[in-house]
Amino acid sequence: MPWYDRTMKFRRINWKKATHEIDPDEILIDSSNLPQFNRSQFEGRLEQPISRMTLLTVGGAFTIMAIVFLIQALNLQIVHGGDYRAQSQDNLLRPVPIFASRGAIVDRNGIPLAWNAPAETPTTSPNVIGATSSPISGFAEDSVPQRMYATTTGLSHVLGYVQYPTKDKNGFYYRNDFEGVAAAEKYYNDRLTGQNGSRLAEVDARGKVISESVVRPPQQGETLHLSIDSVVQHGLFESIQKIASEYHFASGAGVIMDVHTGEILAMTSYPEYSSQVMSDRTDQAAVRAELSNPNLPFLDRAVDGLFTPGSIVKPYVAMGALTEHVIDPNKIIYTTGSISVPNPYDPTVVNVFRDWKNLGPLDIRHAIAMSSDAYFYTVGGGYKDQKGLGITNINKYLSMFGFGEKIPESFVSGPAGNLSSPAWKLATFKESWFLGDTYHSVIGQYGTQVTPAQVVRAVATMANEGTLLVPTIIKGDGPQVERVLNLPKANFDIIHEGMRLGVMQGTTVALNVPYVMVAAKSGTAELGASKANVNSWITGFWPYDNPKFAFAVTLEHGSVHNLIGAAAAMRAQLDYMQLHTPQYFK
Repeated sequence: MPWYDRTMKFRRINWKKATHEIDPDEILIDSSNLPQFNRSQFEGRLEQPISRMTLLTVGGAFTIMAIVFLIQALNLQIVHGGDYRAQSQDNLLRPVPIFASRGAIVDRNGIPLAWNAPAETPTTSPNVIGATSSPISGFAEDSVPQRMYATTTGLSHVLGYVQYPTKDKNGFYYRNDFEGVAAAEKYYNDRLTGQNGSRLAEVDARGKVISESVVRPPQQGETLHLSIDSVVQHGLFESIQKIASEYHFASGAGVIMDVHTGEILAMTSYPEYSSQVMSDRTDQAAVRAELSNPNLPFLDRAVDGLFTPGSIVKPYVAMGALTEHVIDPNKIIYTTGSISVPNPYDPTVVNVFRDWKNLGPLDIRHAIAMSSDAYFYTVGGGYKDQKGLGITNINKYLSMFGFGEKIPESFVSGPAGNLSSPAWKLATFKESWFLGDTYHSVIGQYGTQVTPAQVVRAVATMANEGTLLVPTIIKGDGPQVERVLNLPKANFDIIHEGMRLGVMQGTTVALNVPYVMVAAKSGTAELGASKANVNSWITGFWPYDNPKFAFAVTLEHGSVHNLIGAAAAMRAQLDYMQLHTPQYFK
């Protein structure tokens, strides 16, 4: 056999042997040897190939995921790529506020009453709600100036307090400016508020500042120059507080005003709150004590308190009686301590209207000086052969001097108050008006309600002979004239003489001091049906011969048996001023 035939035969034989299928008995497991197989090494297990359906399912899922990722990548990189690029750049530049200093408040002599001090913690601001003491994202912020207030008493209702710029628990400011809450801080907030500046801080991904630059410098708020003299203000508050505390009055208020400019020299309300405590709000116990005080320290009684005036209205009633020729200034009326008026519906019933004392014969000057109720019953409502001014004319002249009407828009604008009238009585009690109502109204009782701010400008109008001014607490802001009363000068002179006579020998003799001539009118307003409590008033002006300043002081809700009241508080104030600020008496 040729060599190549043998070779081909060998190859055929080897190929045939290599491709020979394995017999079944070669792959079947010997069940008797099965327990000896190592299962952890996959011995004794039969393997099957992965099915085509499984491969197609897994492959399809991976294909869908790839398509979704591709679409999202196209959306991020191509469609919105520019937006996200800009946002990323912005995240690197953090705008940081540079807080402007709030304008200072100073008194008429330049003494600071409210000012700014650096914050105790430079990287935080007061009153941060839910924020920690560390700056957000690790970069420093500009500090919020701390508002500071003078410790002088009696100023809180003039100055008020503020709320600080505030940020949330994430460290972002949702109020960027100081906000005035009360008094001058609130009323003059626009003038006091500065303009915040801004700087850009470049930070890395960890919040570390890389560089920074000022974009806009801050602008400080305007300095407010008040007409208030803080020394006079302190003395007035202390005088009211002392008398109110010693003689058990619930509260009090006082105002001193320039009769030519309307500038207020002092205006205080007792009790008061602490401007510093309410602004800082760090002592929560002190804040709660202020808010829960039953004596209402947040009520500014000088501006918003309504009080029954009592006899302090008599000079204005007298002006009406003189001007309407109801009474001759020299006519004598013989008072006996009361007047008796028969009931028109039942003559057997006599209504008695008592005076505080039997003062005997009086002309109008002495009636003012001695504050005779019987005299003013007679000229106000009429009695026997003396005709009366009548309730309509009584209210006409009270209104002329600003009672019963709201003061034009200003810092001291408060409630309008009320004047007793037939219309008021009908609306309030659904009853008709009687002569006795006129008698009560002519001495400042019944439904008459006034504020100390109204009273002081009425006294100023009486002192300056007819110019009704709008009060102001800003130095150099006046005079702002509301109206000029066309009343005879001779009648003003008579009223002045009566008020001066009251200081020399009448009900206001407590103000008869040697260093300045004062003209004054007192008042004691009975409260409630029992008349067990009173409001004590003192009003007037100085100097008598050349009036410059008017004043009004009231002490609220004291015992009717008190012999000491508002006149004592004003006397203490005059003595205090003579010692500390005598320039106001020259």
